[in-house]
Amino acid sequence: MALVRKARVDDILQAYRLISGYAESGLMLRRPLAGLYENTRDLAVVEEDGVLVGVGGLHVMWQDLAELRSLAVAAGRTGQGVGRQLVEFLLDEARQLGIARVFALTYQRPFFERCGFTVVTKETLPQKVWTDCIHCEKFDSCDEIAMELWLAPPDSVRRDEIPLVERPFWVRG
Repeated sequence: MALVRKARVDDILQAYRLISGYAESGLMLRRPLAGLYENTRDLAVVEEDGVLVGVGGLHVMWQDLAELRSLAVAAGRTGQGVGRQLVEFLLDEARQLGIARVFALTYQRPFFERCGFTVVTKETLPQKVWTDCIHCEKFDSCDEIAMELWLAPPDSVRRDEIPLVERPFWVRG
């Protein structure tokens, strides 16, 4: 039976191998091993009989925004609900954190549409989103699809409570 849970440090090597397989195929941004260790708390895994069959992360970007990233499912386990379990787990975590909007950059549009995400233009995402992209070989010709899912109404975010000097440029208006 598959168990979805938060990642532990001893999961990181297996998670790295899953992510690296997709990265080598050009389907995902490569994640350095050190970066995965540093961001262990962002990750969730699906474990089956002591083996990781899926990994994914929820990275908080701002008060109302988080990225669903590094979603990888083991070869032979795609199409069996592993990815869906991870997305639901991570979206529940986003709700618990009070995140209003979750986005993903992906090549798997149909999968994310089945999870409730919709396509958006990349320009609707703040510049901060692209900090990891500078490490990608496709940086100048990115062909990933930007998708988002609102977990709370857009007008529920109280940006006026953040001091103006602390607001990033994309929420100063």
